[in-house]
Amino acid sequence: MAELTYKDAGVDLDLYEQAMAKLPGLMQKTHTPRVMPMPGGFAGLFQLGTNTRLFKNNYSDPVLVSGTDGVGTKLKVAIAAGKFDTVGIDLVGMCVNDCLCIGAEPLFFLDYLALGKDDPTLIAQLVEGVSSACCDTGMALLGGETAIMPDVYQEGDFDMAGFSVGVVEKDQIIDGTQAIKPGDVIVGLGASGFHSNGYSLVRKVVTDVAGLSYDDHVADLNQTVAEILLEPTRLYVSSVMSILEDSNLRPSVHGLAHITGGGLPDNIERILPETCAADIDTSAWTRPASFEWLQSLGGVAQEEMYKVFNMGIGFTIICEPSIADEVCRKIAEHDIAASVIGEIKEAPRTVTLNHAS
Repeated sequence: MAELTYKDAGVDLDLYEQAMAKLPGLMQKTHTPRVMPMPGGFAGLFQLGTNTRLFKNNYSDPVLVSGTDGVGTKLKVAIAAGKFDTVGIDLVGMCVNDCLCIGAEPLFFLDYLALGKDDPTLIAQLVEGVSSACCDTGMALLGGETAIMPDVYQEGDFDMAGFSVGVVEKDQIIDGTQAIKPGDVIVGLGASGFHSNGYSLVRKVVTDVAGLSYDDHVADLNQTVAEILLEPTRLYVSSVMSILEDSNLRPSVHGLAHITGGGLPDNIERILPETCAADIDTSAWTRPASFEWLQSLGGVAQEEMYKVFNMGIGFTIICEPSIADEVCRKIAEHDIAASVIGEIKEAPRTVTLNHAS
């Protein structure tokens, strides 16, 4: 009887080493001066000291902020389309945009990839997206894990998760439930598309109801189905931090919300005080054509669309009306559309969407 090897069980250690050899360069390009060298270490080291973007001296009372997320079934679109260079950006965006809602400066990121079979090219493409997004958000890609599990994932299938860590001074934490008050306004920041939420419904509409293939061309949008659906999640760090870094503006920012699953109603309601309600005018921004396309393709009700998707607003800033124009101006400098889309009123906590008739 021949001796069994790990390769016989579906894990090729030689191929694994080839895959791992591609990653150090992608990580190195994200490293900031606070990353401490640890060659061959079992964990990454990050010095929480000076030279931060927000605080030029040592922190006086730092609070670490962490968030974790995945990309969901958007990965199924990437697998079917054979396009993997954007979902790493989604992964970073879903994590770091959440941490941003506390007013935190991003520090570092960790990723976790799980595959049924080693694929050095696929792994490199996925981590390239993560690395690129970390560079854009000022985070160091400090480490990660690649797990090969042939009995869990079918060949060609994979999953990925991410972990973002940031820091904020305790007295500068932005907690909407403590600060939002009647008279505040809601500034909406434009989304880049569906981001990474609602893809079970998206795929149901596109493939099951409409019978489309991911390489089909959508004439009205002048893109393929895959190009529409794989548009990466927008990274809001640079634009929002331009507001938070301004000492004249930050005290007037009372709440921040990342618009993910549950849409505007659920994600804004979670940061409202019990005595404040949000009124949103959905005619205050132009919905991206991709949402109109999906809605008409599947006959999805308007209420369901706003319940599931961001509908063109990927992030909101709730602030005093006196700074709203300056907030919109600064956000626009980052090529992101921004406008006042609603206001806060004194009423039991709820979010009302007012649609133009």
